[in-house]
Amino acid sequence: MDPKEDKKSASNSPVCVHNPHLDALTDDILYHFSLGTGTHNLPAMFGDVKFVCVGGSPWRMKSFTEYIAAELALKDPRSEYPNICAGTDRYAMYKVGPVLSVSHGMGIPSIAIMLHELIKLLHHAHCTDVTIIRIGTSGGIGLEPGTVVVTKQSVDATFQPKFEQMILGQTVVRNTDLDLSLAEELLQCSKEMNQFETVIGNTMCTLDFYEGQARLDGAFCSYTEKDKRDYLMKAREAQVCNIEMESSVFAAMCKLSGLRAAVVCVTLLDRLKGDQLRSSPDVLHNYQKRPQMLVVDYIKKQLKAKAERR
Repeated sequence: MDPKEDKKSASNSPVCVHNPHLDALTDDILYHFSLGTGTHNLPAMFGDVKFVCVGGSPWRMKSFTEYIAAELALKDPRSEYPNICAGTDRYAMYKVGPVLSVSHGMGIPSIAIMLHELIKLLHHAHCTDVTIIRIGTSGGIGLEPGTVVVTKQSVDATFQPKFEQMILGQTVVRNTDLDLSLAEELLQCSKEMNQFETVIGNTMCTLDFYEGQARLDGAFCSYTEKDKRDYLMKAREAQVCNIEMESSVFAAMCKLSGLRAAVVCVTLLDRLKGDQLRSSPDVLHNYQKRPQMLVVDYIKKQLKAKAERR
């Protein structure tokens, strides 16, 4: 195939849903967003979205919206940005220009519910060529606190690159590969910024924060400190750089829907050296800004390149 034609075919990529039952709905209610196709003009509200950034905390995503608005000079950074999902307390959503920011809560179930409705929203809004990036925090393995990890693959607690879900009593296994070219573009952005260490590596996604991540400080613990260290060293040998609780389902669902996706998380501590966060609030706040800074720099460069092509 002619490279030009291949590039053309890759553009205007729609957001895919794989559910024939949606065609029978006269009004698709996105309950946890307090939005719907019968009550809102989704193409008018969201049709220009090209970048979606998701993170656990509603406060963090509002802060991200204010930050990117200032950086892109899209609106007055002192202005208020309304929560589009104000009709519900489940998630928060903010929009500035072509950038949509959405909170997803904590853990696989919470982000999975949000992604179902987000993917349908983007589909109903006829969005194309959408890039979605999860920005968040994590525990590092053998990395200095403050290091940013761009995920190559999300792996489960046995270090396998897969996401397992029970559907109708059957185990369904889905792929957790992320867009490697996007990861490399983000890494290059970080090198050009030259403000903090950034690496590409595997991310382990667990089902909880304590025992599932081999912590010794939960309400329950049935293993020794040596057991913990041996397990984390095995993870390191499997090229796991960090641990969090959302990347596997995020990668699986984005791949199914044709979304170009990345996970960018800062490490708040080295889990080989401890379990509890002992850095000061100011230091942790600085760390948490790093994924935002990197993603905003990436979006700025993409929008500038698009403007120059016109």
